[in-house]
Amino acid sequence: MARLLLLTDDLAPSAEVLPALALLGHHVRTLPAEASALLDAPEVDVVLLDARRELIQARALSRVIQATGAPAPVIVILTEGGLTAVTAEWQADDVVVDSAGPAEVEARIRLAVGRYRDEAPEDEITAGSVSIDEASYAARLDGQPLDLTFKEFELLKYLVAHPGRVFTRAQLLQEVWGYDYFGGTRTVDVHVRRLRAKLGADYEVLIGTVRGVGYRFVPDAEPTPADVDEPGRVDA
Repeated sequence: MARLLLLTDDLAPSAEVLPALALLGHHVRTLPAEASALLDAPEVDVVLLDARRELIQARALSRVIQATGAPAPVIVILTEGGLTAVTAEWQADDVVVDSAGPAEVEARIRLAVGRYRDEAPEDEITAGSVSIDEASYAARLDGQPLDLTFKEFELLKYLVAHPGRVFTRAQLLQEVWGYDYFGGTRTVDVHVRRLRAKLGADYEVLIGTVRGVGYRFVPDAEPTPADVDEPGRVDA
């Protein structure tokens, strides 16, 4: 069941705007056909824009939605005659006539959602209990935010992006700190130790040590005594 947001100036029920919706099991929320309506709108899978009567206003709204970052694919609802007015300038993801049957409406919703998900930028990296949001520079452990410095974040992101792969300290220094960094590889050890401390006793084993080689991210590691290659610690 998809979550649909219907933008319309018609106060009638959504099933009167697009009758086929009455025969489908989607959750539909109706808001005024204004760009400001999207500011407080809930998370949705598809935006349905009613353009049966006000073509010029609907075209302008469709363009504004896309220009400001559409929260979901936009499907414009038109009359049969209104189809002749639609061009690429609308920047809509799809169109549907108000007389379309439930099978067609369902197919258009399904395809729009699928295309939108395929084209969505992959800003989040997830491995095991850790998720990294590159866009907001946020890291979470089991959904809880981690308070990391910039370099701690970059180191964790690099390891999480390559789960199971072993990196030498020199490789991590080069990839995270860059070619022009003059510090020694001990810098990597210090940051790994800090990351493990912030992950906590139950999850510090997510960053594993391969003795004599370097470090790796172990997304399926079971909570055990930590495994850092440091004095007083034992490798897993």
